[in-house]
Amino acid sequence: MKQLAITCSLLFLSLLAFSQERQIKGQVTDDAGAPIIGASVQVQGDKKGTVTDKNGDFTLSVTGTGNVTLIITATNHKTFTISTDGSAPVLAKLEKDVVVLEDVVVTGYQTIKRKDLTASVSSIGAKDLKDNTFTSAAQALNGRLAGVTATTSEGSPDAAIQVRVRGGISITQNNDPLYVVDGVQVENALNVIAPGDIQSIDVLKDAAATAIYGARGANGVFVITTKTGKPGRTIVTYDGFVGVRELAN
Repeated sequence: MKQLAITCSLLFLSLLAFSQERQIKGQVTDDAGAPIIGASVQVQGDKKGTVTDKNGDFTLSVTGTGNVTLIITATNHKTFTISTDGSAPVLAKLEKDVVVLEDVVVTGYQTIKRKDLTASVSSIGAKDLKDNTFTSAAQALNGRLAGVTATTSEGSPDAAIQVRVRGGISITQNNDPLYVVDGVQVENALNVIAPGDIQSIDVLKDAAATAIYGARGANGVFVITTKTGKPGRTIVTYDGFVGVRELAN
């Protein structure tokens, strides 16, 4: 008799728990109203969760009464949090999570926040190259990047500029650094790209920073990002100057 009573009690509790289970439905979209596929929907303080389907819809089963807090996340979007009792569909509109270029450094592997960077990297931006009378970007490097020198071996005004990172590593072999412009290797890039076309220059100097480029990056790597078009009104600017250079005696 006692065993029967225990069995009945357990059955009653199971039915009671089942009766308290409810479903929360909703849809996840971006700020333009397009559905987000594979967004994570998690109950705060619980292991229960689900992901959205191809239409951005989700269905989540929860137990108990009252409101629950849903935490919705998706790649490249800000986290969205909402409290609901499930009586009405949840409509979650996620905002884009924008990365500011000035806060990151391009290393070849990835773009990484400057504060999290541990490798030896020096950088200059477009504002460092602006309003100068340099005829090439290489001339702007002296005194601006630690461990980088730009010199000429001849006294003529049009002499080629030699760029060295930490002085070079060989007395017999080529000590020229590797130049990567917008992901493409370009020979002697600093002497052929106009300074006004450059958005940023990141100089990778140690083994940790240049590892992706192998032996070719042993003399250092210049990762150059050029300017691109931006939405908005057209802006036309003109810079002009006249200079005179004399032959060295």
